[in-house]
Amino acid sequence: MARRSVTKAHKKIQELSWEPTFVEKDPKYKTDYVLNKGSQKDPMKQVMQSYFTMQEEKDHRVYGAIDGAVRGNMWRQVQPRWMEWQKLFLSIIPFPEISAARAMPLLTEAVPNPEIHNGLAFQMIDEVRHSTIQMNLKREYMKNYIDPAGFDITEKAFSNNYAGTIGRQFGEGFITGDAITACNIYLQVVAETAFTNTLFVAMPSEAAANGDYLLPTVFLSVQSDESRHMNNGYGTLLMALANDENKDLIERDLIYSLWNQHAVVDAAIGTFIEYGTKDRRKDRESYAEMWRRWYYDDYYRSYLVPLEKYGLKVPHDVIEESWDRIWNKGYVHRVAQFFATGWPVNYWRIDPMTDEDFEWFEHKYPGWYDEFGVWWEHYRSLSEPNGHKPIAFENTGYVYPHRCWSCMVPCLIREDTVMDYVDGQWRTYCHEYCHWTDTVAFRDEYKGRPTPSMGKMTGKREWETLYHGWDLADIQKDLGYVRDDGKTLVPQPHVQFDEKKMWTLDRMKGIEFQSPNVLLNQMSDEEREKHMAEYKAGFTINSSY
Repeated sequence: MARRSVTKAHKKIQELSWEPTFVEKDPKYKTDYVLNKGSQKDPMKQVMQSYFTMQEEKDHRVYGAIDGAVRGNMWRQVQPRWMEWQKLFLSIIPFPEISAARAMPLLTEAVPNPEIHNGLAFQMIDEVRHSTIQMNLKREYMKNYIDPAGFDITEKAFSNNYAGTIGRQFGEGFITGDAITACNIYLQVVAETAFTNTLFVAMPSEAAANGDYLLPTVFLSVQSDESRHMNNGYGTLLMALANDENKDLIERDLIYSLWNQHAVVDAAIGTFIEYGTKDRRKDRESYAEMWRRWYYDDYYRSYLVPLEKYGLKVPHDVIEESWDRIWNKGYVHRVAQFFATGWPVNYWRIDPMTDEDFEWFEHKYPGWYDEFGVWWEHYRSLSEPNGHKPIAFENTGYVYPHRCWSCMVPCLIREDTVMDYVDGQWRTYCHEYCHWTDTVAFRDEYKGRPTPSMGKMTGKREWETLYHGWDLADIQKDLGYVRDDGKTLVPQPHVQFDEKKMWTLDRMKGIEFQSPNVLLNQMSDEEREKHMAEYKAGFTINSSY
């Protein structure tokens, strides 16, 4: 199609987005922002005829690669350590994609600009396509991988697993609360613009290094749409910045979005990349190195900081604190340690770290072994059933963590934990920013201004409370994490396939599961203060076990 006709067609489409004059509008999706009809443009200017031709070509390449993987039996070469983590990752990722699709109508109603509406309509179709090809990728893994247990229950497991609930918190952040906060600042300005490099470039790179070339094919096909999402987000952000009444809300939403997504996305992707790989080349970039390049230099310094010329206060402290947690406080390593501690209630396997892994971690993160090495040696020695309990219930010195009410990742950097009595119960938070998110940002008023659209954080936000006092074997049956023989567990603390080395239900009977939050609320005030002081002081791993 000639460029001139595309431009005319694009202009004609905008006529479909009219404002009725015969009725006063009562928005279904509300916002506390004040937006005036602006002149921001849709830089992609696509119409259906050009859009579907492009996507069709991309689909041909994706499904051709899948066919090639099947014919070449890619699964003979792929690393089981990597594939096991995909059971978690591919159960989570289609949900944020489809949430992003659902977010577009919310944003369309809130943004008074028909040209932006056109871009949002295509973005909605993008997101549906992304979730579809990712679901199909998961199906191929389930059909062909040597151990499909876990892949076959991902939809159910995503909804009832302690890690899946964190993923739901992240994806639901796109569609809940203030329409501009959720759909533009949280989704487009931060998730789509800041974190897609670590998600859609770093993950495929690591997949290929582990013999998995299907995930790169699918995810790089997704990544090619990200520029549209960034443009839509930036255009809407400039509309909001044009009105001084919005600046406090933008600054609030940036703090919430940047911190929450650091807590969730860095925890997940950092762990998959650092602990799901067998590639220990010394010249391979670590997650911290990639984060510094893509997030700190490319996003923060090149995108966020220039917004200050519009009078916006960029939350520099949030960025610096995120980096401090990744580099100096071992955030990703503490998350991986927690995932491995909780292996009996996973629906994937976690491979023990080897001496080669130890050497790589020490090379990339000096001091790593002193903090985490002995615990991983305990994990390795306790990985095969031999008359002992799972590592979480043995006396290694590790203290099971409290859960953060806001981001729902446990309070793993113990000294940063905040405890407060909020809405009738004692809650814990992983950091002062998460405490601020629940007690200040998500409230009916912000800096003296009514913010009824923001809502509150509610629901079963502390997974452990659901099973407090249960027998561990009954939890695993209730979750559905038992294989078809009715006794062998889906999760295992290794990737060996010898049935004699597989953990079964009978080894879990008699182990009581407890919720740290329930116990916290049962304590007297004196007991609670003493407990929290000890918790924040940290723990010491036993040198021998």
